Amino acid sequence: MDHAFQLCQLLCGDFCNREQAFDNPPIYAHIQVRIRALPHLEPGSFLLEQAYTVAPTEPYRIRVLQVVVRAGAIQIINKAIKDEQAFIGAASSIEKLLKITEPNLITLEGCTYNVTPQNVGYEGLIEPGCKCIVTRNGICTYLDSYFVINKEGMSTLDRGYNVDTNQLSWGSLAGPFQFKRHMLEVPPPPIEWQNNLGGN
Repeated sequence: MDHAFQLCQLLCGDFCNREQAFDNPPIYAHIQVRIRALPHLEPGSFLLEQAYTVAPTEPYRIRVLQVVVRAGAIQIINKAIKDEQAFIGAASSIEKLLKITEPNLITLEGCTYNVTPQNVGYEGLIEPGCKCIVTRNGICTYLDSYFVINKEGMSTLDRGYNVDTNQLSWGSLAGPFQFKRHMLEVPPPPIEWQNNLGGN
């Protein structure tokens, strides 16, 4: 089985935590995640847009993810986009999507996920070392993060810890966000990636 390409197939899609948010509105915000393949960039590249459902056209997180295989291990590299405001809505606009180019991207050091196959999907853990730095509300924090993804959807948990005190500064106290996959037609990753990602 080509695990790297299967991961790419699972990443493509629209996800939301509607049931979780409706069941526990004080605890979980209603969030949507849209992930699209970027066939014109390096193999394994995706655009991620994450937004509150009440403001779908105002994503609070825009990233480019790249699935790679290094020394037989699967990783996902996290990249920021320069002038990201110019690319808001690219998940639903081919014209904007194609304007994302390699010079627009900045690799976020220390923020790569190490991914391992599970029984029915994949689990990703942020690389060790506490070097994925996130400044939120004026506080410098390091990110502790993981995700699990399969055909039904994905669960994610992001938490930021103060770099000076190691105390939790932000993130879910109640546990992971549970996103279900929308049954919508989303362009799959190019089949050519299966031969270009390397490794099985």
